[in-house]
Amino acid sequence: MLSRGETSELIWSGVPPLELPQGRSDHSDGRRFFNPEVRAGRGWLDVLRVALTARPRPWPRHVENTAQAAPLALVPAGTAALTFINHISFLIQLPGLNILTDPVYSQRVSPLRCVGPRRVRAPGLPFAALPRIDVVLVSHDHYDHLDVATLRRLEAAHRPQFLTGLGNGALLRRIGLGRVHESDWWQHVDLPQARITFTPAQHWSGRGLFRCNRSLWGGFHVHSAGSTVYFAGDTGYCRHFRDLHRRLGPVDLALLPIGAYAPRWYESPNHMDPDEAVRAHRDLGARFSVATHFGCFRLSEEGFDEPLRELAAARLVHGVAPSAFTALETGETRSFELASQRQGTRAAAA
Repeated sequence: MLSRGETSELIWSGVPPLELPQGRSDHSDGRRFFNPEVRAGRGWLDVLRVALTARPRPWPRHVENTAQAAPLALVPAGTAALTFINHISFLIQLPGLNILTDPVYSQRVSPLRCVGPRRVRAPGLPFAALPRIDVVLVSHDHYDHLDVATLRRLEAAHRPQFLTGLGNGALLRRIGLGRVHESDWWQHVDLPQARITFTPAQHWSGRGLFRCNRSLWGGFHVHSAGSTVYFAGDTGYCRHFRDLHRRLGPVDLALLPIGAYAPRWYESPNHMDPDEAVRAHRDLGARFSVATHFGCFRLSEEGFDEPLRELAAARLVHGVAPSAFTALETGETRSFELASQRQGTRAAAA
């Protein structure tokens, strides 16, 4: 039998009505959100078909993390430091600013404590080892991205600002978060250290049984001291990468998903495969890209090691150097020198 809390998560009881933009846009009809080019989500017949025809490849039950150095205490000017916590959770350190992306520290990504995808490896950076967290980016409301227990712990320990898409604020405030800011696509939030723009993605939303696509999904473009970091969130491959390059300029450092892509007939509208991620890297004009959304929770049919093998093959096909699009070890911290290489380009564009 489900507990009261678990039932509440499934039906979102007590959440106030959403306040969506009035009128129709290219991604909202005033009641629900949608993708401009493809259907947002999948129908029940597709879900049934993929369940009946699933041929999942092997995954380990547990993977032990290797010891890694602690995150940087001080980030030099013109530098971004990334620490891969795992799945899609990163610590992004910029001068004077610490950001977490879709932080997930729970054992399962599910409304139920005993059912649903379970992590095969521990977070690479323990919660107690996190530095001061200033901003938390929440790309959308799926359980492997919006982890209520982790967000509550962050509120209690750090009281950060939580940035997210339209329609997610009601849930975030209901669970006790204090500083929540919702944005539509292309809207930005100005902080003392950065401008953070909520950017389009091709995906869907839904956390309860009856609220599909009632909140907006997206990514985040962070501009700080002449450097740019882009967190794509969860997305299929489409024109929005080229749109972002055209509107906001080339990206210094992109965090791009490479997992949860099989079978392609089912996953392709919502999740990029590694080849598409490399194409997105090129569309963005990214100097560096780092892989996300793999190797922690089994969410689709590809095997545990397939995303990284396919990423290596895609780099060869598209002529992208391994140093330009890489994957970090769980818990690894790596620094990227950004600003000095782009200053001339941005000055010329201005």
